Amino acid sequence: MIGHRQDSRRGFLGKALVAGAVAAAPAVGVVMKVAARPPQEAATGKQRWGMLIDTEKCASGCDACVRACDEEHGIRGHGRPATDARWIRKVVLRDKSTGRRSTLPLMCQHCESPPCVDVCPTGASFRRADGIVLVDKHRCIGCRYCMMACPYKARSFIHEELTDQRPHAPRGKGTVESCTLCVHRVDDDSGRTTACAEACARDGQGAIVFGDLSDPNSRISIERGTAPSNELRADLGLNTGVRYRGL
Repeated sequence: MIGHRQDSRRGFLGKALVAGAVAAAPAVGVVMKVAARPPQEAATGKQRWGMLIDTEKCASGCDACVRACDEEHGIRGHGRPATDARWIRKVVLRDKSTGRRSTLPLMCQHCESPPCVDVCPTGASFRRADGIVLVDKHRCIGCRYCMMACPYKARSFIHEELTDQRPHAPRGKGTVESCTLCVHRVDDDSGRTTACAEACARDGQGAIVFGDLSDPNSRISIERGTAPSNELRADLGLNTGVRYRGL
């Protein structure tokens, strides 16, 4: 019934749009590889890729993860605010009752029930079976419904003509984009971690762990078992793939 309602809502939005016009840890510096599936195999629900971010280790002045993401995907600011042109950004959260501040990287949370997917009228926003939420640039019409639906403001719209693009990270003017969990690395069977986690281990504080949340023997699962971690906006019931410790 829920699926039927979502399909009906998507169908309604699509019609309305058409009518109107015509979402024990290793030491710092050690980069851990993750078990990847063979590239010829389709993504399955056997994995649930995600991240664990320790805010206690995330230094306020460090932007290694942001710089690494920009370089990996060929992202340029074009003079716009960093919050409007990045797949990952550093934010500061403040506890109003205690005044305590936490700094953390914020990106697409790769929800199990993504609001961005629910509102997309063309199916351009979609969630893979392994939990990675992506945007199909061939189907995106730039309506930006997904940007409005995302409670984390993790998506941005491409206003500019793009040059010097990375072959593994196709982008396009007039489309929406967000963190892909470095899906090209996941799919190339190299077992590499994400660019942000790699940079954080090398140049930062080792605050980011990427891996398979479904594998009890993975580093991310083992670390999650040693101390509590939380979702951002857990009240929304989205079951995010990105979890934070120390909030």
